[in-house]
Amino acid sequence: MARHVSETPATQALRRAGIVFTEHVYDYVDHGGTGESARQLGVPEHEVVKTLVMQDEAARPLIILMHGDRQVSTKNLARQTGRKSITPCKPEVAQRHTGYQVGGTSPFGTRKAMPVYVERSVLALPCIYLNGGRRGYLVGLAPQVLVDLLRAEPVDVALDD
Repeated sequence: MARHVSETPATQALRRAGIVFTEHVYDYVDHGGTGESARQLGVPEHEVVKTLVMQDEAARPLIILMHGDRQVSTKNLARQTGRKSITPCKPEVAQRHTGYQVGGTSPFGTRKAMPVYVERSVLALPCIYLNGGRRGYLVGLAPQVLVDLLRAEPVDVALDD
């Protein structure tokens, strides 16, 4: 089942940094989200990490990495990052900032350097799956890579279910 996917800016960034990762291809479903990829790959949705592109009150972009089965409290994210407000970017704006198509956004190899935040509990997982820079393609890696490579700052912003 391991089909190789041609290089993306994300996989190039990971390889350049000498990061070991696994490749996971699945059939992309519009609006299927992390639930669909987790189901197809047979992994817990909690370990599939979504890359969300947001912006602050001055329209400065940032990335928040969150468990697939949890939502982000933008209010808490703004408070913990010292901003007035944070809102999700429109798809075309997110694409401009990252260079990736929505549904294929990776925090690695983005067009623009942006601050990256990660839900603290993501870092406690043994392995995470996140987008490899294309729809229907996840990479599996150690969560510590997020801190080492992206300087991701841990935050506690998951909404309680």
